[in-house]
Amino acid sequence: MAIFLTENSKVIVQGMTGSEGSKHTQRMLRSGTAVVGGVTPGKGGQSVDFEGATVAVFGSVTEAVEAAGANVSVVFVPPKFAKAAVVESVDAAIPLIVVITEGIPVRDTAEFFAYAQSKGTSRIIGPNCPGLISPGKSNAGIIPADITQAGRIGLVSKSGTLPYQMMYELRDFGFSSAVGIGGDPIIGTTHIDAVQAFQDDPDTDVIVMIGEIGGDAEERAAEYIKDNITKPVVGYVAGFTAPEGKTMGHAGAIVSGSSGTAEAKKDALEAAGVKVGKTPSETAERVRELLRGQ
Repeated sequence: MAIFLTENSKVIVQGMTGSEGSKHTQRMLRSGTAVVGGVTPGKGGQSVDFEGATVAVFGSVTEAVEAAGANVSVVFVPPKFAKAAVVESVDAAIPLIVVITEGIPVRDTAEFFAYAQSKGTSRIIGPNCPGLISPGKSNAGIIPADITQAGRIGLVSKSGTLPYQMMYELRDFGFSSAVGIGGDPIIGTTHIDAVQAFQDDPDTDVIVMIGEIGGDAEERAAEYIKDNITKPVVGYVAGFTAPEGKTMGHAGAIVSGSSGTAEAKKDALEAAGVKVGKTPSETAERVRELLRGQ
């Protein structure tokens, strides 16, 4: 099995005719993803030739759902158009909306996330995220597909690129799914959502959770893990050397006093029984120890 994204996922790319959308559509196709269409207003009826595939362009998400049975949308549109793109997918009742775009105003994210919640039909991954991959089944976003294989590790990460290293280091064991949830202050799917999905997935044996400085998402996840998760969880928190009071990379990564520091997050996770590595490689080794002991 896999969480959120499976071999039955039919993916459309909003913004497929743009440079980023086109480039990553090609990568998704190469990895075996069923890309059934692109969406660009005003270009409905056209098509785009990719290596080994010709993909139809639809004028709206609703058209793509009706004509191609789309059930996943990957959003590659500029920040000022992102809210409208997500709302369009929510209105079309797309079950999974993966928002790759970074730099979206927080107010726009708050509004489209609240709108999605009010409708109750769509899960949002992101924004400002690499997407998600279920190796051997489907890949929605920008995560490299050739750095790992299918296996029994579940990975959720706030960091955008650290999951790539974790997937590569543990490539001999493989992953059921890897989900990049994004590092903005407001995101559609949290560590808690993903960890619970891995808990419910019979083909995930060990859960890896990558966090980073800023906010209290990891502390909240630690409390949830302590009370609800029985599978072993291994954690890593990026930012042990970050200076206090400075925003680091992601818009949500700001530390104030002891709140939001890597050390505070590490302490909270360890108190919940999570094994925490000080480096990505140490974290991978902790996963190996657990898997070898099973």
